[in-house]
Amino acid sequence: MFLYNSLLWLDHSIFKFINGFAFKWVWLDMLGIFLSKYLIYLGAIILILFLLRFQKNWKMVVIALASGLVARFLITDAIRTLRPRLRPFNINDINLLIDRVNQNSFPSGHASFGFAVATVVYLWNKKWGLVFFGAAVLISIARVFAGVHWPADIIAGAGVGIFSGWLINKLIKKYGRI
Repeated sequence: MFLYNSLLWLDHSIFKFINGFAFKWVWLDMLGIFLSKYLIYLGAIILILFLLRFQKNWKMVVIALASGLVARFLITDAIRTLRPRLRPFNINDINLLIDRVNQNSFPSGHASFGFAVATVVYLWNKKWGLVFFGAAVLISIARVFAGVHWPADIIAGAGVGIFSGWLINKLIKKYGRI
């Protein structure tokens, strides 16, 4: 119990530190809103443009998007059903930069999707994979900054995404016919 309470205290402390920067500078708030809400869509568009520009990599794009969707809508939602956790704005008086969502927070769907896509891209192309990992990290930190996720949600979502991306890529390369 002591370990659990210590981890919970650490999670809340890190959240308060990161979220404490909200509403201090307009430019940072605008950047946080963009990163937390819209960068994930920009990443998906870039991935599709990558497909159109370099058609030889269509398998990578399909596997990356499939991995992201499986991580986000199958695994993350299953965990949320089994292990519900309220979002920070339901528990504390926090700095909320974006709209409230009526879902459990653990694990982060944005992090699971972003890290799944980044993992697959990295397995196919290290340079672009690092760019996608960077974007996934920025999105994830911004979700805490915006007040909609705890740091533990992000870590769990990243773990789900990395594992999903690795596993689906491996299975499709071994058994798939795409």
